Amino acid sequence: MSAIVTVTLNPAIDQTVTLDALTPGQVHRARGVRSDAGGKGVNVASCLADWGLKVSATGILGSDNATPFEALFARKGVDDRFAWIPGETRTNLKLLAAATGDTTDINLPGLAATPGALDTVRAVLRQVATEGSLVVLAGSLPGGLGVETYATLTQLLKARAVRVVLDVSGPALTAALASRSLPEAIKPNRQELAEWAGRPLDTLAEVVATARGLTARGIPLVVVSLGGEGALFVTRDEALHAHPPPTQVSSTVGAGDALVAGLVAGLHAGLPLAETARLALAFAAGKLTQPGANLPSRGTILAIVETVRVETIDVPPRTSS
Repeated sequence: MSAIVTVTLNPAIDQTVTLDALTPGQVHRARGVRSDAGGKGVNVASCLADWGLKVSATGILGSDNATPFEALFARKGVDDRFAWIPGETRTNLKLLAAATGDTTDINLPGLAATPGALDTVRAVLRQVATEGSLVVLAGSLPGGLGVETYATLTQLLKARAVRVVLDVSGPALTAALASRSLPEAIKPNRQELAEWAGRPLDTLAEVVATARGLTARGIPLVVVSLGGEGALFVTRDEALHAHPPPTQVSSTVGAGDALVAGLVAGLHAGLPLAETARLALAFAAGKLTQPGANLPSRGTILAIVETVRVETIDVPPRTSS
């Protein structure tokens, strides 16, 4: 079986504070607080491990507060290949309003990466990511790394016939999509895709047309997450809208990352697009019932798969973005 590797260059400890409700400018009394090792690629690895897949995780960690990450990887059997640098990994605050299930994120600055740390990550990728492997490049970039970082990592991996799944935003996404070496799949949300396109995407048809323009440029699969509306899965030949089932929300923390994990699990298994879409939505829906970036049992996920509705969207193909 081909390897699965996640890359998190700017991980975080996610500290989730549960409140009855969030009212700006008011004093709040917390119901509870929990801390989880996080960062987009770490969350993806966590969900894939829950599904029962072997996964390696690499990136850059601060050595002064790495204990939550070590504990997560040991508990779930994730192959820890992180580069450690002096200092503390950042903490992200997540304010969960229990009344609505909404989460307000406050992302703090992270460590500045040392030059040698990225070299270590590259060396890990050369060692574990062989032909046919799936590598997830996800999340923001730390200080010290340029916006072209994900583009150059994609080029390195594509030269080794590795399949790259990219979940980044802003200038890093723009640089990656301007490169000649394009990923196998990307997973922006609707707002991130609109920011890249430089225009509002008010209708699903506009989202699909923009995504199809990217497939025409050479990206085989564009997945656009739509929050409560589910997600779009767009290739040159198909455009599918996967609708989430009704779900009792415990926490939205890591829901988008669970979607990416389900996408990777589907690609790893070689599933048809519709089945990959159902699995990805089931991962996200299942995670919503759990605190942190965790999945319920495999049987529960498979039951959710049966409740995900997938419809075909008929949109004329585009030949340019």
